[in-house]
Amino acid sequence: MIIVLKNNSDQTRIDNFIGRLKERGLDVHAVHGTETTILGLIGDTSKLNTEEFKVYDFVESVQRVKEPYKQASRAFHPENTVISVKGEKIGDGKTISVMAGPCSVETPEQIIEVAKDVKKSGARFLRGGAFKPRTSPYAFQGLGAEGLELLKIARAETGLPIVTELMNLRQIPLFEDVDIIQIGARNMQNFDLLKEVGRLNKPVLLKRGLANTVKEFLMSAEYIMSEGNQNVILCERGIRTFDNYTRNCLDLSVVPFLKKESHLPIIIDPSHACGIRWMVPTLAKAAVAAGADGLIIEVHNNPEKALCDGEQSLTPPQFDDLMKILAKYASVEDRHL
Repeated sequence: MIIVLKNNSDQTRIDNFIGRLKERGLDVHAVHGTETTILGLIGDTSKLNTEEFKVYDFVESVQRVKEPYKQASRAFHPENTVISVKGEKIGDGKTISVMAGPCSVETPEQIIEVAKDVKKSGARFLRGGAFKPRTSPYAFQGLGAEGLELLKIARAETGLPIVTELMNLRQIPLFEDVDIIQIGARNMQNFDLLKEVGRLNKPVLLKRGLANTVKEFLMSAEYIMSEGNQNVILCERGIRTFDNYTRNCLDLSVVPFLKKESHLPIIIDPSHACGIRWMVPTLAKAAVAAGADGLIIEVHNNPEKALCDGEQSLTPPQFDDLMKILAKYASVEDRHL
């Protein structure tokens, strides 16, 4: 349930009103917009009568939120959520935030070189996998804690905030100095992990599962937000379909839908969506045209020798060319990289 308050209402009366709601066992989330203030009520609101609130002259309207994802819903939070990470903004409607780097951190030289290259081309974040979930138990699983330290070295060299994947609860202490924690597609419904990152004061990049609906996607975001962490970035990375000419099928229709349905930023991962290097630029351009808040793109300085996903990784020159093209696409709608 949401309660819309009138402009310029007395704050003392509102505070007393919120106190009475909390006494009834409800959590109250206040969203202060430029024109209105909205109170979002979380808990068992089934016994509340919307008419009872109309006796308060500072109440503009009352309505029930039908969607099960209350906090992720735009009805609950009409204005866009803008996430700030070390001065960089994600979801402000003007900036297309590009995260770039290798699928897997391999050596100090590799990650530092790639970090410098992608920053020079305009990337605002460095992505790189330290812990790698792989289909085969015999495939390269990442450098683990050592990989995290190499990412921090690359951050110190370039100033780029780092984005990397957390795979299980035991790894959480290692992620204290990570700027954005990524929850991968395979863990989208690892609810214990979602609740735990919801208790952290860090932005979370949540990837859609391989075969999950948009409703399930938003409910996973709700798990994080229900624990107090409102800094959730949604990431569409392709879903499984009956065809296999690409690694996955990129669902670009999710961008306008989530823009209408939710206030959370939505970014696109064209690399995992197709799994084919030459397709990545086309899908990236389409994502910008669809209105995505950002992109996460795999870049490797030597894809042929990459230990993970080299076939979908752009070279630094290819990434640089793409960023120049994306800048032109963005400018059409008065946006920038």
